[in-house]
Amino acid sequence: MNLVEITSLVEPGIEVYASLTEAQLRNRLSPDDGVIIVESPKVIAVALDAGFIPLSLLAERRHIEGDAAPIIMRLPEGTPVYTGSRELLASLTGYTLTRGVLCAMRRPRPRPVADVIAGARRVVVIDGVVDTTNIGAIFRSAAALGVDAVLLTPASCDPFNRRSIRVSMGSVFLVPWTWLDDGIDSLKALGLTTVAMALTDRSVPIDSPSIPLDRPLAIIMGTEGDGLAPDVIDGADIVARIPMHHGVDSLNVAAAAAVAFWELRFREQH
Repeated sequence: MNLVEITSLVEPGIEVYASLTEAQLRNRLSPDDGVIIVESPKVIAVALDAGFIPLSLLAERRHIEGDAAPIIMRLPEGTPVYTGSRELLASLTGYTLTRGVLCAMRRPRPRPVADVIAGARRVVVIDGVVDTTNIGAIFRSAAALGVDAVLLTPASCDPFNRRSIRVSMGSVFLVPWTWLDDGIDSLKALGLTTVAMALTDRSVPIDSPSIPLDRPLAIIMGTEGDGLAPDVIDGADIVARIPMHHGVDSLNVAAAAAVAFWELRFREQH
């Protein structure tokens, strides 16, 4: 084990845990140098199982032979394991570590849309959702409820944001995803029937028999405040709504996504 004891906040190698912003970690100018930060042994294990490459580990001293031990055993030889007092690491990261362990991992390059959705029967399109908690929750529901792939428009939050990863409990490593740069209309040419989740005059109930559940569907979820843009709704093959009661007009986007994923799951129709 390459154990490195840190005693100050300016030692080389720990910049990724302290001074680099999410934008700097993402490193658009040099994608091969992008980094993601993963918190807690359980989520780090999910990322390792999915093939993500660890660059270094940061752990409180008491976790080196405790919660972090199984993770450390899986690190490539020579991987730095930075450690220090609980107080120092809290001041380094700005908050007390989640279960005392962080791992810096190599950010993979984005994959082409056609590769990510190849063979997918259910795809969710996240259009302009910017809240990191909602992104993480949508991914967790997608993994649990049988969504095969996730596409995000460029205005959406990065799923590899530290908080999104934590909220998703590592589901961002389980469901293939990529950025949708060519517009939602491009999905029709890839064989997907688009279902926009929105409240309009032409919306059908989400359990309507008119929705072809035996076809590959792209379920489009909109922003937290304004929902989907009119041109996205107008361009969709189907517009669906979740029936509401007691005067409630809509659900939070993460809750609505979970309902949509379950109700629109793939089913053979006879």
